[in-house]
Amino acid sequence: MGAYKQKWLQILQRANLQGWKIEDTSEGIFIDMPNVADLKLIRDNIPNTIAGLTLDITIPKERLKFIFHNGHEQFEYVLNPDSPVND
Repeated sequence: MGAYKQKWLQILQRANLQGWKIEDTSEGIFIDMPNVADLKLIRDNIPNTIAGLTLDITIPKERLKFIFHNGHEQFEYVLNPDSPVND
């Protein structure tokens, strides 16, 4: 696992989001949210939310895929799509 991915896992796990399961997968970071989570709201706000969280990351950026799932639906968000993957 690359240092960038590891840092993201630490940030997300420290956020202590109730009912959210955050896991490292070969594809990226899988985030399983409670069934009541509104994926459209999450999808619409994810770029700004992630931008705010990246202020604490000082290591080089890497391509990283987030997979969001709420029990019914799923979507993917790729951070730094033009950067290499270092797994």
